[in-house]
Amino acid sequence: MKNIIVIGSGIGGLIAGNLLAKKGHKVTIFEAHSMPGGYTAGFYRKGYYFESGTLSFEASASVFKAMQDIGVLESIDFVKQRIRFVSEDFDGIPDNYEDYKKMIYSAFPSDKEKLDLVFSDLDKISDFMGSMDQPMPYLYSGLKMYISMLPYILSAPKQMKLAKEFGNMTSSEFAARYFAKDSKLFMLFSEFGYPDMSALFGNGIAGMLSDLWTVKGGMQSWADILAENFRKLGGELKLNSYVDKIITKNGAAVGVSCKNTVYGADYIISAGDYKKTLLKLLDDKSHVPQTLRDNIGRAAVSESFFTVYLGLNMSNAELSKYMKVYHVFTFDHKLGYDIYNSGDGDFFSKTSPSLYSPSMVNSKHAPEGKSSLMLQTVVPYHWMNNWGGGDKEVYRQLKEKASDAMIDSASKLIPGLKESIEYKDAATPLTYERYTHNTDGASTAWSWNPKKKFYKNPMSVNIHTPVKNLYIGSCWAMQIGGVPGALAAAYQCAKKIK
Repeated sequence: MKNIIVIGSGIGGLIAGNLLAKKGHKVTIFEAHSMPGGYTAGFYRKGYYFESGTLSFEASASVFKAMQDIGVLESIDFVKQRIRFVSEDFDGIPDNYEDYKKMIYSAFPSDKEKLDLVFSDLDKISDFMGSMDQPMPYLYSGLKMYISMLPYILSAPKQMKLAKEFGNMTSSEFAARYFAKDSKLFMLFSEFGYPDMSALFGNGIAGMLSDLWTVKGGMQSWADILAENFRKLGGELKLNSYVDKIITKNGAAVGVSCKNTVYGADYIISAGDYKKTLLKLLDDKSHVPQTLRDNIGRAAVSESFFTVYLGLNMSNAELSKYMKVYHVFTFDHKLGYDIYNSGDGDFFSKTSPSLYSPSMVNSKHAPEGKSSLMLQTVVPYHWMNNWGGGDKEVYRQLKEKASDAMIDSASKLIPGLKESIEYKDAATPLTYERYTHNTDGASTAWSWNPKKKFYKNPMSVNIHTPVKNLYIGSCWAMQIGGVPGALAAAYQCAKKIK
């Protein structure tokens, strides 16, 4: 039996903790906040429930296998999402990739030849992604792992060809092959997903339409179920316990410091931010070569969000009349929209927010007869001097200005929205960083832009650090991050520690 400390109770930390506790190890998870979940969590305000980070996930085959391995699959009510796409040219709820294509063809009949070309390439990407719709090999051990790799091995020639053509191409470069840069179709195909993400992943609309899921009880319920199971397995979850230092001895991690108390360990899994693990928490930075420290320091992270939380004096039935489904993507960027212009004070009047209603997923997420709504958009890095340069009053004013602009935009879809608001709050990238400890409020760890990779192979799982017995057990272990990255890292850590 090994003594293991896990820093952070996000999805990666909770899964690693469960897997290791199930193997009989002594596992303690340290969580800085009052509840588990990290970026996969939620909160209540005045009877309204909101997601505080992740709204959905893909790679369901891997997620479901992990939950089955841990023994909690039957306790979690996973719900498949349907998405509505809205612009001045189209408005639809496609059930699959083919429906999506029909919607776009109908909206832009004069561009049929160009659409034939773009969809010809997207079909290849879609077919490849669909062929990989199995649990990740990282989730298996021994012979089963090699068997699970067969589809990947058999598709290797196709994979290499697609990766060579699209892997290092940004979504903007992809869209520019077919459409003029000032056209609506260029905007549509270049800005789907994260800004300038790899064309290989950013055009995965087929996967989104066939494999996008959420949790009926809310993401917080998922984290709570995993935390409860972890405790039943003998694990200890220390809430309100911020780890301020990782202690090393002779080049190996031997413990952590929390609230002026040192806790020893045989292994430490940092289920959080890679940058802060090695550049902030580590007691002796000399364990990390200077070149690597420099690379870590300048490595780009994924964009963060600005989110408006609204409690509405409007029934779910009435809200449903306008939204139709609980997740809506709008495509209505105004002239001058530029995700890279951090000094554009009018950015939020130009962006196009997505809408998500937790109470339409589960009516219990709002008081009876009322509803909850979230408005969200990706934001420029360090917008307006990083939201006011530390001036609290300027910060408050910027939040209010951004919130009002987002509400104005959403009101076009939901008549009477402003008059129905009885609770309002907002989260900036600074909020996300404060609660998740992710650098700059990063939403899925490293940047999705293939020109800004930290890891050479975007599909590799990198749990090892220069410090012996210190592993990365979060989405930061993979370039593409997210729930799949956290899962893969957790399993690799559990396999590494015998």
